[in-house]
Amino acid sequence: MSSFFQRIPCQTETEARLGILQTAHGMVETPVFMPVGTQATVKAATPAQLREIGCQILLGNTYHLHLRPGSELIRNLGGLHVFMGWERPILTDSGGFQVFSLAKLRKITPEGIHFRSHLNGDKFFLGPLEAVKIQQNLGSDIAMALDECPPYPCQEEACRLANKRTLEWAGQCLESAHSTGFFDSGNHLFGIAQGSVYKHLRIECAQALASLNFCGYAIGGVAVGEPERMMLDQVRWTAPHLPAEKPRYVMGVGTPPQLLKMIALGVDMFDCVMPTRAARHGTAFTPFGKINLRNSRFREDKRPLAEGLDNYTCQHFTRAYLRHLVVAEEILASTLLTIHNLHFYLDLMKQVREHLQKGDFDNWSLHWIATYEEGEAENSK
Repeated sequence: MSSFFQRIPCQTETEARLGILQTAHGMVETPVFMPVGTQATVKAATPAQLREIGCQILLGNTYHLHLRPGSELIRNLGGLHVFMGWERPILTDSGGFQVFSLAKLRKITPEGIHFRSHLNGDKFFLGPLEAVKIQQNLGSDIAMALDECPPYPCQEEACRLANKRTLEWAGQCLESAHSTGFFDSGNHLFGIAQGSVYKHLRIECAQALASLNFCGYAIGGVAVGEPERMMLDQVRWTAPHLPAEKPRYVMGVGTPPQLLKMIALGVDMFDCVMPTRAARHGTAFTPFGKINLRNSRFREDKRPLAEGLDNYTCQHFTRAYLRHLVVAEEILASTLLTIHNLHFYLDLMKQVREHLQKGDFDNWSLHWIATYEEGEAENSK
């Protein structure tokens, strides 16, 4: 576990970090953004397109892949990497987020979560042992411990109980991983810190998790409806209490400025559906904020989505053409905008790493955020 994450010295007045993750399927440079491939696919993009734009690692989902097509089937067909044609690293969520997102279809007990399938209503149980076994079947390079993600708002006592379950399940996941040989193939397991908007519960959970020898640590339960200020506070409270020599991962965020702000708080890894979901709705990310291509002002716009961004979409197509595809509801619009939006996120992380190496990350990131947010305000008029 100790050789999994290598810190690289960098000069910054913030808590930002440079690092390298070593996995069985290759190296990952951090800070890193992970495109979401919930059902063994990143929507509207092929693995070849993802490789071309510099994607280092993808995310899959334990709950969804267990229901369809089944983790044992995927194991029998060679594991998730072979199944989806992706030879680079994969991280899988444990299914804990579905405690939040599928609240009407589950019942939580001390032993685990009783779900009713959102597909056909079938009942199934997901506990700590099951979560590890499913991810072992998938062959995840990085697996997540089962947790309980509380909603926002959440009463303090309910949050305290969620933390208690999360910590108990974390210990059981770790024990299961050791007893089943999960680590023998070079796989890694992360614990997840919860606590909602309660500072003392965030700190207590992070400190308790840190006493367990996980390969890395995630900050969960953010971006579930709370204001951005509170979201950043939760990261600010939690990160200092997680081991400095282990990778830190904020789950399910966020906008480009939010990523930069969290990197400055000491976060190494992110995932979010935002760039792919926005693409399917005709929205593109640019250094000057998001633009809605349905807007008539792009009807004759000959510019690429972003000047100097070296991806297939920006190299070959104008905003006018992309607007036409969006308005005509052509499938190609989703693919071309997905390529661009994901590349925008991945390129931003590349810029972060370069500026951390140069030692000017602090000023650069503040200027980048200001430019983006000024453009975002202008675009919304």
